[in-house]
Amino acid sequence: MKKNYCLHVILLCLGIVYCSHAISPEKFNNLRRSTHSRHERGKEGQVLHRSKRGWVWNQFFVIEEYTGPDPVLVGRLHSDVDSGDGKIKYILSGEGAGTIFVIDDKSGNIHATKTLDREERAQYTLMAQAVERESNIPLEPPSEFIVKVQDINDNPPEFLHETYHANVPEMSSVGTSVIQVTASDADDPTYGNSAKLVYSILEGQPYFSVEAQTGIIRTALPSMDREAREEYHVVIQAKDMGGHMGGLSGTTKVTITLTDVNDNPPKFPQSAYPMSVSEAAVPGEEVGRLKARDLDIGENGLISYRVIDGDGAEMFEITTDYETQEGVVKLKKILDFETKKAYSMKVEASNVHLDPRFISRGPFKDTATVKVAVEDFDEAPMFLEPSYTLEVDENAAEGTYVGRVHAKDPDAANSPIRYSIDRHTDLDRFFSISAEEGIIKTTKPLDREEIAYHNISIIAFELNNRLHEAKVPVTIKVTDVNDNAPEFAKTYEPVICEKAQKNQQILTISAIDKDDSANGPRFLFSLPHEIVHNPNFTLRDNRDNTASIYVGRGGFSRQKQDVYLLPVVISDGGIPPMSSTSTLTIRVCSCNNDGMPLYCDVEPQPLNAGLSTGALIAILACIVILLVIVVVFVTLRREKKEPLIVFEEEDIRENIITYDDEGGGEEDTEAFDIATLQNPDGVNGFLPRKDIKPEFHYPPRDLGVRPAPNSVDVDDFINTRIHDADNDPTAPPYDSIQIYGYEGRGSVAGSLSSLESATTDSDLDYDYLQNWGPRFKKLADLYGSKDTCDADS
Repeated sequence: MKKNYCLHVILLCLGIVYCSHAISPEKFNNLRRSTHSRHERGKEGQVLHRSKRGWVWNQFFVIEEYTGPDPVLVGRLHSDVDSGDGKIKYILSGEGAGTIFVIDDKSGNIHATKTLDREERAQYTLMAQAVERESNIPLEPPSEFIVKVQDINDNPPEFLHETYHANVPEMSSVGTSVIQVTASDADDPTYGNSAKLVYSILEGQPYFSVEAQTGIIRTALPSMDREAREEYHVVIQAKDMGGHMGGLSGTTKVTITLTDVNDNPPKFPQSAYPMSVSEAAVPGEEVGRLKARDLDIGENGLISYRVIDGDGAEMFEITTDYETQEGVVKLKKILDFETKKAYSMKVEASNVHLDPRFISRGPFKDTATVKVAVEDFDEAPMFLEPSYTLEVDENAAEGTYVGRVHAKDPDAANSPIRYSIDRHTDLDRFFSISAEEGIIKTTKPLDREEIAYHNISIIAFELNNRLHEAKVPVTIKVTDVNDNAPEFAKTYEPVICEKAQKNQQILTISAIDKDDSANGPRFLFSLPHEIVHNPNFTLRDNRDNTASIYVGRGGFSRQKQDVYLLPVVISDGGIPPMSSTSTLTIRVCSCNNDGMPLYCDVEPQPLNAGLSTGALIAILACIVILLVIVVVFVTLRREKKEPLIVFEEEDIRENIITYDDEGGGEEDTEAFDIATLQNPDGVNGFLPRKDIKPEFHYPPRDLGVRPAPNSVDVDDFINTRIHDADNDPTAPPYDSIQIYGYEGRGSVAGSLSSLESATTDSDLDYDYLQNWGPRFKKLADLYGSKDTCDADS
């Protein structure tokens, strides 16, 4: 055991010597074999047999980047069974076998045929085997070994970044860390000093320094001022071999920027700032700007301004424009050149954000004086009041004094002022104004009930400058005068039943007054003195601006009197009071058992007939007037001895056309005088027809059935003519009815009368024939057996 332990110790020492002194592998292997030979023989020449054979060595070394003319010997494989007679063949396999590494199959020497790079590959694993050359029978089991590529210093240090950027606050203390730069070396850090790096600063002294082992850059000078210099360029070097001579190196550039801190107060470049502003400027208008300088930037350079003293502190204000860092002076109140022509104030500029580290240096603020001159402006006239409210009584005479407005020139010149009314606000010209004094008067009487308030505008302008003018609103209130009498609040249509009981209430009335309430309510209701003891109706004033009408007696007869007129006197409470008399028309109606009116006319008719008494009277009057006009017209024609039948187109209303057939024209037309129906004299005797020549003569008709001449009625006359027509069917009657050839009862042809045509070419009136429609209808019913009549025509 001791012998084996010693053997291993000796081999380890040889390896160390090999690594330390870079002996060749060949010498090292020879040394190892000689050592093995001595120990294998043991004491006194006794041969020792091992239970397991192995290769002579299982690890080899080869230096990288070898560039000699011959392949470099890596090592030699040798088996104990090899007697040197060439019967043993060595075989090499594994990584790089046959390409990078080759073996001499007789001697077992291994050579590297290519230049190796440890940074590309640090080691290779190979497999060795000894076989009998002729039979290829393995003489020993395969054995694995490693070929390591030995490092040399062939790679310089490289930084992670070609350039670096770093920031450090200005005024930082010495030794403040700025940034750490790091370099790497591709060489083997476990072998020698090829990868041992040392950092140094090549440029940037004396402002910065770098730690040799870590690459941390630190400040080297105190109180570096950004305002003096903001940016620095530093060059850092990394060198291997521990920084010793012969080592490789690499460099990088670092740009270091000093960041700002608030170490400078704002300063005004001048102590006073003159400004000017017109007195016409409005509040909020900019007057001027000033700016304090601050060497700091960003938030450290933000400045706020304020007015701290002076007579202009109430008239002006100052704000900060944060985009330009200027102080903006603005007007706060309206100026008056005539009152004060100049203002002065002290303005302060201070930092918004303060750094406690530098407060001890002094106040971070500054002050300056701002002087503002007020410039004169030719101002428009100014009314003493913003608006005026005046009063005038209604119905006041033309030229009545209403009130006065007054304006002045605010300028020092004090120009004369003239006045006028803006006629766009007084289209009806109710008022006038004196141009020099501003006195307003009426031009016509005013009616409060028509317009209670008049809103006009008065214009004031300088006599020497018409362009400078001002307007003021004037409200003129028309005060009420009791000039309107009260009247019913609405139209009343009271009705009472014939069986109305005494003291039964008919209705309650109220009143209205166009005057103001002071001259209106309360209203007083009463009956006129002459009917105050009216037996039919009574009135009671309810003293609440209403009155009630009651039945004064029981029992009314609609046949005796269907309408009663009741005058009511209404008085107002004005001074002096006004009164009026309004009349109630009370109708007597027939009522049912529940007291509901059924009808109220003299001749019983349903209440829903649709026409009032007044309407029926108007219709009857129109009928009478039409009858009178027709009679006068016929009489005048007879006096002129004109034929009753007119063939000209001068009066189509008296010509009703008859046709022999439905296709006839003018040749088949015969006319008959409709005036015969309205001529009372025609009843006294037989009048021969003027429009036809009779072929046969018939005896005179019986005149006994005709009524007396002085009591002719149209209905009786028509009945007589119907009787005559029945007795003489061959002669056409004097009824001026449209007659057509008989087509049989129920003819579908209908009426062919032209009177219903839609033409509007004629200016004659056909409507008067409509009044005769019902009578023609009655006649047509009698003649239906042989004629077709359009009664509505």
